Amino acid sequence: MESVKTQDISVNDLRWKIDYRPERCTLCGSCVASCTLNAIEVAVERCSLTVSRAGRPEPSRETLARPVIRQKAGLATACVGCGMCEKVCPNQAIRPVRNPDSRFTLLAQAGGPIKRGGRTNLNAQRTLDHIIVGRISQMTDPALDSERHTFDIRAPFGRVLLPGQLPLRVEGDELAITEKTPPLHWIYPVIFSDMSIGALSTRAWEAVALATAYLNETCGMPVRMSSGEGGMPVKLLESDKLKYMILQIASGHFGWNRIVKAMPRMKVDPAGILIKIGQGAKPGDGGLLPAAKVAPHIQAIRGVPKATLHSPPNHQGLYSIEESVQKMHLSLNAAFGFRVPVAIKCAASDTSVSVYNNLLRDPYKICGGFFIDGIQGGTGAANEISLDHTGHPVVSKLRDCYLAAVRQGLQGQIPLWAGGGIGMTGMAAADAFKMICLGANGVFLGKLLIQLLGCVGNEQGRCNACSTGRCPTGICTQDPRLTHRLDVDRGAQNIVDYMLALDSELRKLMAPIGNSSLPVGRSDALVTTDRAVADKLGIHYVC
Repeated sequence: MESVKTQDISVNDLRWKIDYRPERCTLCGSCVASCTLNAIEVAVERCSLTVSRAGRPEPSRETLARPVIRQKAGLATACVGCGMCEKVCPNQAIRPVRNPDSRFTLLAQAGGPIKRGGRTNLNAQRTLDHIIVGRISQMTDPALDSERHTFDIRAPFGRVLLPGQLPLRVEGDELAITEKTPPLHWIYPVIFSDMSIGALSTRAWEAVALATAYLNETCGMPVRMSSGEGGMPVKLLESDKLKYMILQIASGHFGWNRIVKAMPRMKVDPAGILIKIGQGAKPGDGGLLPAAKVAPHIQAIRGVPKATLHSPPNHQGLYSIEESVQKMHLSLNAAFGFRVPVAIKCAASDTSVSVYNNLLRDPYKICGGFFIDGIQGGTGAANEISLDHTGHPVVSKLRDCYLAAVRQGLQGQIPLWAGGGIGMTGMAAADAFKMICLGANGVFLGKLLIQLLGCVGNEQGRCNACSTGRCPTGICTQDPRLTHRLDVDRGAQNIVDYMLALDSELRKLMAPIGNSSLPVGRSDALVTTDRAVADKLGIHYVC
């Protein structure tokens, strides 16, 4: 008799188990065809039955073989719980079930750090959940009517000059501008964060771009979308829809060769330029686009072969904060004739205040914004050890930056934009409002968008296969067979509907505190039930 192989991996070692009911199965094969991870297969099962085939009871035992659906016991083909098999099964004969006895994390370490998508699981507790909008106006400070009052929900993107710095001169009865002022756009206080056309499927990226254009042209909401690193299609670069796009340049400089070549044919200027020094979702790892996702159109846009593409963790040509202002800001402002706001994006860290203070001292007055990204942001296509144990929450760093500017009397000159877990609980309006009250001019969100497109990943380890190129919903993959699962029009409509609801909710939050415009820095409108949060952020403690 063969000895028991105790070191072999069984289904009970995996995160998810397949609950299969053979009595309901018609062996149509839909579940096997839809599983992108190859976690299940058709197998033959030997069974013994007691049957009676005569006219009177004559029980006999028969042994037969019947086809069944079986889960594979392997780490490379482990089920991720996406539920695609359950969705396509016409008889509800199969479904994934979370396995409480899982040893997957321990066993997977044998192949090196676990590589996966999805966000961190360990830092799900958010500071924003302990903050409440508490300043409800009464007789002494009447509230507004959110249904009938007119609200100015706009945020600056670009350098804001103080009244005394404006180059104005009185000529008769009119004011004349004597020299060029920094570019400044007033936009909606929510930016669709940078997710590249390589990380997302072309159809998913198109759905977000379509929603952006519709919100601007039909709904009157000046929402802007960041392209992410890696460029964008030439047709979009040469269309008038470019005015809704913020072009990002990151440490890999992917796609910028094509952007430079398209500049002479651009009909309009982009909404802005975003220099990504770092981001909160991949601390220490830089960006990584696996070779499986480098499809022919990605190779054409980025000018690269079919290979795994690494973006260094930081810009290799920058060695100090001063150089980021001297080199990057000045050169990119000059590239677009000083007509386009140029902002910088960094991961939240202990040095965030130092970076922001240096930008405030910029003698050229060309920095158009400071974007801070927290640990809980992004799809997180990085090593699990990095996602769970490195990074920095964004709330306290945003507050520190704002108060540092207030102490110098420079608040509002370089707009602060914050992100990292905005809308993680589904309530992006409440999160955005709290961040604005703490000092942000606006927020940026990304993971929420792909959830609106149909992403099934969550913080409890469901799916989170963003980095594998085998996304079951067709959002984070370049496989043509999978991308066709995504309905572009329906996805865009979901984003539009959510943003319209978010706009209404922002008004309902602004009305009780009596604000017609965004309450930037209005920390008196917030209270908290956590003493440590109150002491750190300087807001009222209540119980």
